Amino acid sequence: MASPRFFFAFFLSTSMLFLLSISPCHAQNVTLSLYYETLCPYCADFIVNHLVKLFDKGLNSIVNLRLVPWGNAVMQRDGNFVCQHGPDECVLNAIDACTITIYPEVERHFRFILCVERLALENKVNEWVNCFDMTGLGRVPVDCYKSGYGNMLEKHYAAETAQLNPPHKFVPWVLVNGQPLEEDFKNFVSYVCKAYQGKLVPEACHQSLPLMNNSLKKANPSNPVCYAKKKLDNFE
Repeated sequence: MASPRFFFAFFLSTSMLFLLSISPCHAQNVTLSLYYETLCPYCADFIVNHLVKLFDKGLNSIVNLRLVPWGNAVMQRDGNFVCQHGPDECVLNAIDACTITIYPEVERHFRFILCVERLALENKVNEWVNCFDMTGLGRVPVDCYKSGYGNMLEKHYAAETAQLNPPHKFVPWVLVNGQPLEEDFKNFVSYVCKAYQGKLVPEACHQSLPLMNNSLKKANPSNPVCYAKKKLDNFE
């Protein structure tokens, strides 16, 4: 089995190649960040039925998408994790982290994550390993997880999530250029288009609806979420 050191070296070499391939015009792109957990049904719904719009009508050409698979999990004092939807969620969070690292191109790792979340919505999440074959990716992320490197990545995501300011209240927690959309996360296309300052405006932005009063909407009961539960601190 490959060691965590191997995956760290693999990550560095892969990331450097990916960064070298980025065009200078991407400097004007909007950063869209999603903090999520794999077995939250509302995260699954957002990814499968809404975030997928990122790849419609050229919107992805102006977006740097960041997926952070930690969500409402809690780090115990012994370094182990407690995930809101049980141990299986901890495994899948780490698998996602490995997949994002090993396949840094957004289109590639998003295909895998989309496949897993679609299975979750269909109550077939136990078939998640098939998503590697279904999306044409290798199963290296499984070795990454088994080596322990997946948990190392998760600790990084845990620290990043803990440093959010303001802190996340629930997942899916969506930010556009660092600004949380809170309950209006499903309207992310309009926020992305408004934030974009470049000249290559995609078709998606010509069709997006304007924001109401340029402000966030108040809590929308039609957008249910998985709330962070402070009681999880009792596991520490």
